[in-house]
Amino acid sequence: MININNMSKSFDNRVILRNISFSINKGDKIAIIGQSGIGKSVLLKSIIGLLNPDDGDIFIDEQNINNISFRKLQKLRSKFGMVFQFGALFDSMTVGENISLALQKLTNFDKSEISDKITVSLKEVNMEGTEEKIPSELSGGMKKRVGIARAIALNPKYMFYDEPTTGLDPIMTDSINRLINNFHSKGDVTSIIVTHEMKTVRDVSDRVLMLHNGKIQFNGSTEDLFCSVDPIVMAFLNGDSTYEA
Repeated sequence: MININNMSKSFDNRVILRNISFSINKGDKIAIIGQSGIGKSVLLKSIIGLLNPDDGDIFIDEQNINNISFRKLQKLRSKFGMVFQFGALFDSMTVGENISLALQKLTNFDKSEISDKITVSLKEVNMEGTEEKIPSELSGGMKKRVGIARAIALNPKYMFYDEPTTGLDPIMTDSINRLINNFHSKGDVTSIIVTHEMKTVRDVSDRVLMLHNGKIQFNGSTEDLFCSVDPIVMAFLNGDSTYEA
């Protein structure tokens, strides 16, 4: 379980998140939405400990990540799978080497076990046989798949997706959405998806958190989001730039 209590974050005197609080329950598939630059990725990076909040607390499995040692934070991160917006693959490494990095750092697996994990995770995303390819040989959608394979190789308890379908065509978007759902359904996992794609929200999430002007504008079921009469929510869903709150 993840608990965010009165969290705030600013950059260069610009307030990004202002005193927000919410919980993510075990097994949730929650989408975090809002306008570009509103703080979605900042929130995600704060939850996984890549950014420190200015105020407030972040608890993961009852551990306050603001007040634990780096060693304990690394141990906690072994429960995380992170899929970055543009894949974040190392260009000089093969697909297999990219996937093996986290396994080498966060597990005690030997070379044979790591090799098996790479094979299995690539098969999960329909990319088997690509271990020796380098990122420049892959399409954008294939890079996203490798990013997902790298994340699920750790068999994480929490899966974090930062704009997993950005820049993809509708067919590949649907394919990535299916992968997210398939992995979620196979294990005891909680999925957090930062996205601005409403198709991904509809297809993947069962709960939605919408940020607006540094605060939480909506926190509820996906069904209720699309039935909302909140003018700010409606303006966002309809792409109405003429509405100002």
